[in-house]
Amino acid sequence: MPDAPATSPWWLYLLACEDGRTYAGIALDVHARFALHAAGKGSRFTRANKPVKILGAQSFATKSAALKAEHALKQLERPQKLAWAAARSLS
Repeated sequence: MPDAPATSPWWLYLLACEDGRTYAGIALDVHARFALHAAGKGSRFTRANKPVKILGAQSFATKSAALKAEHALKQLERPQKLAWAAARSLS
């Protein structure tokens, strides 16, 4: 029996923006999505608040799980968001 095809994980990511705010989102490829945001083609928020770096990211098996985690992350206060990102830094 052949193995099931591997599926790409969904990623929850947190970006730092020029104005000091953060932006959370989900994507299949965090670096490609960051490039879109930086080019002004990502979201309305990042068109108005240019992102400067990826603070952190976490993978999830499904889009649904990533969306739920994104909602939970957005409910946190800024210090908690930054702590979340520090524990999941990509660098």
